Amino acid sequence: MKILVSGGAGYIGSHTCAELLLSGHEIVVVDNLSNSNESSLERVKEITGKDLIFIKEDITDEMKMEKIFLEHHFDAVIHFAGHKAVGESVSVPLNYYHNNISGSLTLFKLMKKYEIKKLVFSSSATVYGSHNKVPLKEDMPLSASNPYGRTKLFIEEMLRDIYSADPEWSIAILRYFNPVGAHPSGLLGENPKGIPNNLFPYVTQVAAGKRTCLSIFGSDYDTKDGTGIRDYIHVADLAGGHLKALEAVACSNGIEAFNLGTGQGYSVLEIVRMFEKVSGKKIPFQLSERRKGDAAVSYADCSKARILLQWNAEKSLEDMCRDSWNWQMNQTETYLDKELQII
Repeated sequence: MKILVSGGAGYIGSHTCAELLLSGHEIVVVDNLSNSNESSLERVKEITGKDLIFIKEDITDEMKMEKIFLEHHFDAVIHFAGHKAVGESVSVPLNYYHNNISGSLTLFKLMKKYEIKKLVFSSSATVYGSHNKVPLKEDMPLSASNPYGRTKLFIEEMLRDIYSADPEWSIAILRYFNPVGAHPSGLLGENPKGIPNNLFPYVTQVAAGKRTCLSIFGSDYDTKDGTGIRDYIHVADLAGGHLKALEAVACSNGIEAFNLGTGQGYSVLEIVRMFEKVSGKKIPFQLSERRKGDAAVSYADCSKARILLQWNAEKSLEDMCRDSWNWQMNQTETYLDKELQII
């Protein structure tokens, strides 16, 4: 199939592009590079030995996006493009509503116009809000406590309305939990611009000496060691989930949401200890106050994806930490964070 991958130069997108190429698909990546680097796609080509088409464009630009749809006949779309930092979304909500919702609306309008009705959408576990009990299941009530989560929730509702109006659509909504890790080759990984918002890239930078100390927010939760517990999933497993979802939408109509996680949780201190084990480095940390809105425990029930998509996460916590560390140690000058002035 020929697949349009929006946001395909990003962390999860680039890993999925590699899997798509290895599976024999033809891909066109559209990305504005606001939080990614074109060199990730060069690495995808290096890993796979296959070519792809990259177009630097913003999906909110309807005229330029329509030109892309006119030039290429797509069989399906995998939609990653969107701003993704919870904290930033609170500070600049209008940016998030414009980019995430307006961009998605533009994309869906063009899909409808050009009769492309097969979609895999990158959603998030944030749509479960903070009041559901674990394990989190797809049929639980949905809510959001920040603009980022609300954009994902609104887009999910938009897709349900689209399917209700036209049951020929086939849509898989993938609710990620906490993507981590890197490609086993060490050529692809998470490289956030500026200060990392997520635990794993921050820990790897502390282990590498790029940052002095890790702040652990909350040490008095009702958990085994007092720190928060989350469901971390290796990005390679997550990329495999997209292929399974694509296979599903290619041969049926309907709309379904799927959790993609491991189905178990790890505490922050467990992550720190495992990183110390695989890296051989001491990771300094300090205990800080809880962050408002953070849940003590969050992990998925992934049985629906296991049954309907025939997908299951296979990578261990040690795999996640080892591959993250390998990526950190193998970064080239292209990927170095200029703010840190590392040579």
